[in-house]
Amino acid sequence: MRSSRRGRRCRGRCRSIRRGRRAPRRPTTSSRVTTGGGRCEAPAVTGLETPGVWSAEGTSPGAIEAALRQLLEQQYQESEAYVPARVLNLIAIVDREWRGEIVNRLERLGRFHPSRTIVCALEPRRDRLDAWATMTTHHGSSPGSLAVCEERVEIEMGQRHIDGLDTIVDPLIVHDLATVVWSPHGHDDAVDALVDLADVFLIDSVEAPAPEAAIARAEQLLQTGYVVDLAWLRSTPWRERIAATFDPPAWRPSLERIEEVVVRHHPESALSALLLVGWMASRLRWEPGAMLQQNGSMLARARTRKHEVKLRLEPEARQSVPGLAGITLATSAGVSLSLDRGPGGLAAKRRLRDGRESNYVVLGASRGETGILGEGIRQALLRDPTYGPALSAASAMLGSA
Repeated sequence: MRSSRRGRRCRGRCRSIRRGRRAPRRPTTSSRVTTGGGRCEAPAVTGLETPGVWSAEGTSPGAIEAALRQLLEQQYQESEAYVPARVLNLIAIVDREWRGEIVNRLERLGRFHPSRTIVCALEPRRDRLDAWATMTTHHGSSPGSLAVCEERVEIEMGQRHIDGLDTIVDPLIVHDLATVVWSPHGHDDAVDALVDLADVFLIDSVEAPAPEAAIARAEQLLQTGYVVDLAWLRSTPWRERIAATFDPPAWRPSLERIEEVVVRHHPESALSALLLVGWMASRLRWEPGAMLQQNGSMLARARTRKHEVKLRLEPEARQSVPGLAGITLATSAGVSLSLDRGPGGLAAKRRLRDGRESNYVVLGASRGETGILGEGIRQALLRDPTYGPALSAASAMLGSA
């Protein structure tokens, strides 16, 4: 992630979602790639982006680390204005077949892009390490401003390298920075090999085959580091709006009168809904009971000091993107609040006991999947104390079923 928002970025090469096998090429100690994709001999830095590139076949971690130092030295020789971004390391473990998709997602992060990214592209039968390193420069918009450099390393490796993955990656990370491990295609064994290096695990619990497995994995990772869950971040606008609704002193007593919670969600995002209910249970000190399946929905009851709260999670087939579709809260005083996903934000409707209704829109509540990933990178530098208790409450609801 960069510390500055200044400057613009121009890509030196375009990638398709599925990247084919590269033609063999001779290892080079260093080379330059122009913005047009051609190669030339060490040109002066011009334009918005002129990245330094190094590549080698059958290489080693030591050679890759030396290449990174050489690329940085080349930048320093050209101008003292070049400074490497130093905020966090990101280790992405991906299937080689889909590596291009992940790289494209990372390149769309903008100002949330990691300082040093190490992409480990797994191809089961590969028996050697092929690597490619680049340094991308983001120039400031005013004369004399700093030019911030981001580094990316891509290593193609095989299944045989996973047990020793920590020894491959360790020389390549900046050790005084937070290290985030992200494995969007599974590969839990590769993540486990990096637990001694990782400070933060970036996960997406909705990708797990079942909510029970997702929660068990998240709880396991929490024992060794901090967890940023994209499934949790998708509920952030909803949690913020619920909290804001009951924040005025006149509305706070209504929290103790909530008697029904209905959460509507994408058919594959039941866990996001479960985490939202878990958040409410943990913050309001409800004691949630077992979740039961009924006609595709999940039902439960939570006990408060005075009454029971009905909990219902409903899949919404019309929801086209991951996450939540809507939520309705009802109180024993006859007041209800509904939030539904709509164009430009969340459509809110509040109904009072006397039947009066008010409707409004919370603008900009949805950030899209690129925004969710960017927020996940940002959250790696923060600490959310509410995720752990919400996860425990969700685990209790499923574990007691």
